[in-house]
Amino acid sequence: MSSISNRARKRNFSFKDAVAGFLGQSGLSFSKALPVEWVALVFAKHGGMTGRIYQTAIVLWAFMGQTLRDGKEASCQSAVSRIASYWQMKANIDVHPNTTDYCRARAKLPEPALRELAQTIAKECEQQVDSKYLFKGRHAKLIDGSTFMMADTPENQAVYPQNPAQKEGIGFPIARFVAVISLATACVIDVAIAAYQGKGTGETALLRSLLDCFEPGDIAVADRYYGNYWTIALLRMRGVDVCFRKHHLRNTDFRTGKRLGKNDHLITWKRPSRPDWMSQELYDTIPESLTLREIRHVMTAKGRKSKPLVVVTSLYDTEGKQQTCCEELAELYGFRWNVELDLRSIKTHMNLHHLRCKSPEMVRREFWTTMIAYNLIRATAASSAALADVHPRQISFASTCQYVLANWEILAYGLLSKEAQREFCLAFLRQIARCIVGNRPGRVEPRVRKKRPRNSRLMTEPRPVLKGKLAKGDNSFEQHG
Repeated sequence: MSSISNRARKRNFSFKDAVAGFLGQSGLSFSKALPVEWVALVFAKHGGMTGRIYQTAIVLWAFMGQTLRDGKEASCQSAVSRIASYWQMKANIDVHPNTTDYCRARAKLPEPALRELAQTIAKECEQQVDSKYLFKGRHAKLIDGSTFMMADTPENQAVYPQNPAQKEGIGFPIARFVAVISLATACVIDVAIAAYQGKGTGETALLRSLLDCFEPGDIAVADRYYGNYWTIALLRMRGVDVCFRKHHLRNTDFRTGKRLGKNDHLITWKRPSRPDWMSQELYDTIPESLTLREIRHVMTAKGRKSKPLVVVTSLYDTEGKQQTCCEELAELYGFRWNVELDLRSIKTHMNLHHLRCKSPEMVRREFWTTMIAYNLIRATAASSAALADVHPRQISFASTCQYVLANWEILAYGLLSKEAQREFCLAFLRQIARCIVGNRPGRVEPRVRKKRPRNSRLMTEPRPVLKGKLAKGDNSFEQHG
């Protein structure tokens, strides 16, 4: 064992190797999004694991690789094979194909360190983005929630139960999450996770736990579900402006309030009674009224029915300065749709719709590792966009993932000289910059599939029950009527 340790030390896998496929060369745009020296300090601060073969950096590298791949390439066996290939080439070390040591090493990655890494990447990208991609020089942050499933194990079911409408044994544990995402860079700034149902698991409750990620001067953009008095008041108390669609249960009458223009006025919301979840001390600090601006904008699209939209916002002028016009506010709220696309990218291209880990602790580690990989992909796209002088959101997310995976191991294995690595990085960043997302306004596609699914019935009873039927020669549940 000592000989293996000595050979491994000849070429330790570093955090620089782990992120080389993303922004491994200093001097490139957004290369400061994840300084490798700082990564080591974060893991040291949170008690990060170390090892001989399964070192912290190489485990993080392999774990991120699993989140970026799908199918059999996302398995632990595939991750171990990549680690084995690295050590065989670099130090002539034979790594056993058993996945036990790798899985144990993953379990030692501190969740707080993973979360801090994901948050810092997003924060650094937000600070480095060109101001021309901000909304009137201000940082807009999009808010939305979604759910994901995970492996059906007793441990996961105990913390994240399945949908109660499903029979026991035929459903999957479900978790709810709310994400705050940058409009300029599409990076995930922070996320709150909870069970699918239960007290304190609603999207507004989860958002209240994320308020620290907002800075004074930011603009929060969200749909009507978040447009309640408490959410708006808590954000305004932090110096954050809001641009929400008005909740459908609130009446709108543009004949009242202070008129600013056609379908544009100021109104006053009164503080409601204290809800059960709020302490009396917090309730006393919340203002007794809020002055907000309401606008109505008619969304038109060629060939489609016009749809009126009422937006409530704190973006109004009381000092005689230039007022943000209704069209600009409607456009700002229209950008909210980007968060839907971002969550779809994470769930579809990074397999967040169904996580593979079998315990709640590992599910959360897998989730935050996915966020790290996602933010690094977005940072790479932003770096590529800076070279081409285009908006970071114009770069295809899926294409960036493909280019990173195609070149990651070449850079991580250290096959090129320092100067050659830089030229290589610049070359594939220029290639990524050519992968522009098509602008197809008014495109409508039916949500149907031409290819038929396999002829298999859905599970309607727990697997042990069905296996018992098969043992008795009864396979009627497999047959179509």
